[in-house]
Amino acid sequence: MIDCGEGTQMQFRRYKIRHSRINHIFISHLHGDHYLGLAGLLFTMHLFGRKAPLHLYGNPELMVLLEMQFRLSDTVLLYPLIFHPLNPGETSVIFEDTWLQITAFPLMHRVPTHGFVFREKTFGRRIFKAAIASLSIPADRYQELRDGKDIVLENGVLVKNSEVTTAPRKALSFAYCSDTGYTDQYLKHIKGVDVLYHEATFMVEKEAGAREKMHSTTQDAARIALQSGAKRLIIGHYSARYDDLEPVLAETRALFPESYLAEEGLEFMVSE
Repeated sequence: MIDCGEGTQMQFRRYKIRHSRINHIFISHLHGDHYLGLAGLLFTMHLFGRKAPLHLYGNPELMVLLEMQFRLSDTVLLYPLIFHPLNPGETSVIFEDTWLQITAFPLMHRVPTHGFVFREKTFGRRIFKAAIASLSIPADRYQELRDGKDIVLENGVLVKNSEVTTAPRKALSFAYCSDTGYTDQYLKHIKGVDVLYHEATFMVEKEAGAREKMHSTTQDAARIALQSGAKRLIIGHYSARYDDLEPVLAETRALFPESYLAEEGLEFMVSE
């Protein structure tokens, strides 16, 4: 889960999302609309008897805020809360396992802010289960097939890799750039992502205000998408002055046609 504003738990209920499935929470920065729902969510998990560890990533000051609330409410969480500090201005790999790598990188905002990029790792070739069953290929030879090799079985049968495997699924990627002014400093971290979420608080007519407040315009977001080679752009964090978001989207699509609005409950399918 990335960021946790007020009303998060209401949206969980609305869209039937179980908070017990959340094991990692990433907080981009300490402006209220990005973290004020966090304490309530942590307390709810406690009240529901959560036991599984929860990993939390954010500015070191985030734990100062949370620990004060735990202390004043005399609360000791029933589950381990494992905090991973994101030091201002630093880029770091904050999570990695067999399948996924997550990197935090600095954005340009009025307070220390991080973006996040999620990249799946490259997968081996996919094995046809029916083929390996019919040939009685032992499980300890599967990795050779995933690596693209032909193998010779103990009975002397040559198994051609092309006959029992297919090309690996494309590794997908997603980048999240929350509040930030326009800069090319983080382009290297989001190169070629399949989906880029980028704030687009203002339309171009308010560019001066965007620069002053260290936010982005629609065209800033579109330029970042173009320069990074992103395949799809999702914009959000719109100013409350825009009741009609179609002009916001149209202005973005003028530079980057594969642009979409981030709207409550909308799902985006990412294909290979």
